Amino acid sequence: MRIVDLIEKKRDGEQLTTEEINYFIKGFTSGEIADYQASALAMAIYFRGMTPRETADLTMAMAHSGDTMDVWMWNIAPLIVDKHSTGGVGDKTTLVVEPLVASLGLPVGKMSGRGLGFSGGTLDKMESFTGYRVQLTTDEFKKQLQEIGLVLAGQTADLAPADGKLYALRDVTGTVPSLPLIASSIMSKKLAVGAHAIVLDVKVGNGAFMPTLKLAIELGQTMVRIGKSVNRKVVALISDMNQPLGYAVGNALEAREAIETLRGGGPQDFREHCLHVASYMLVLGKQFKNLKAARKACEKALADGSALAKFRQLVVAQGGDGSQVDDPDKLPKAKFIETVSSPKSGYIKTISAKEIGIASVHLGAGRAKKTDSIDLAVGFIVHHNVGDKVNRGDPLFTVHANDEAKLAEAKVSALAAHTFSKTKVKRLPLFYKTLT
Repeated sequence: MRIVDLIEKKRDGEQLTTEEINYFIKGFTSGEIADYQASALAMAIYFRGMTPRETADLTMAMAHSGDTMDVWMWNIAPLIVDKHSTGGVGDKTTLVVEPLVASLGLPVGKMSGRGLGFSGGTLDKMESFTGYRVQLTTDEFKKQLQEIGLVLAGQTADLAPADGKLYALRDVTGTVPSLPLIASSIMSKKLAVGAHAIVLDVKVGNGAFMPTLKLAIELGQTMVRIGKSVNRKVVALISDMNQPLGYAVGNALEAREAIETLRGGGPQDFREHCLHVASYMLVLGKQFKNLKAARKACEKALADGSALAKFRQLVVAQGGDGSQVDDPDKLPKAKFIETVSSPKSGYIKTISAKEIGIASVHLGAGRAKKTDSIDLAVGFIVHHNVGDKVNRGDPLFTVHANDEAKLAEAKVSALAAHTFSKTKVKRLPLFYKTLT
């Protein structure tokens, strides 16, 4: 078998066999197949696409390209449920959903990533807690999952290594926006971790990777089909990312908002989003028979403090400062904090999630490239949602910065992200569709 034959075959629109896909992933992971050849095949896939069978084969080949955790994960819990978000602005959902679900008896061992571009990273948010360790050994991961039923750590280099190598090439060869490659990348990591069931939060809008509802649905359907083909339960929730989720954008600011939500407060849209996602996880995990019962239990766990207690337990277990959960004022703070008022009266027409996200990167809250360091304290508090009525002079947003020049730039950018209407504006939905 020769890689050039596979490239030509896909270039001409033909299907690759299971054996050919396995050969490609094995050879690419070992270094036998050169980067330029893998890039050529990725480009051919970008233009020609893949069938559902090919996409499932690619997913499984990448999932088994390194270590898998399914054997020992399944010994800890009879049913492993995982969650994945395709990224967004102000999306601190994992910080609430995971401890909420774990507090109700469903173990969650999750591997998350860091932020790149204007999409925030869960690990960066968790590192707002002094001392929090994101890199755990397999033994540490297993021990903590057994003891407290909750782990939130970084992915090991030995887990689905083919995905990491292939994504690095796609990132520099213009082949990132390929549905089969996106879907297989996401699902290979989830299957390598050993998930029996997966809840996918697929974002759509100007602050998401999928800009249109059609593309988001297509991506969700592709991942649901992959799950079905390998006997996994998958639910894809198509959710809005045309405006920031919640009010806080920025690592420590989002950690604070997550704590507020775990205490039973927080922004209404963010709280509702978390309850919806958590309910689906609990139903897939067979903790509750239906969404209504699961939601009622979630609301109780927020009200009685058990979800917050589980979050604190997580922070402490991974070396973090639990007193920062008790008193979020101890989290990193910016030197300069300035609130900008609304320049006019009317209704909020748009709050561009993308523009807010880009502005937060310029403040230092995100990375333009993987090697960039970040400032945990900086970011925005966006005081309104699309559809809100505001009067001239009302607080519109607050900037948290550690550099006066960056503060000035951020004010201009965030103000430009807001547009206004003299007439009432329809509120954006939290979710557009559920795919099962």
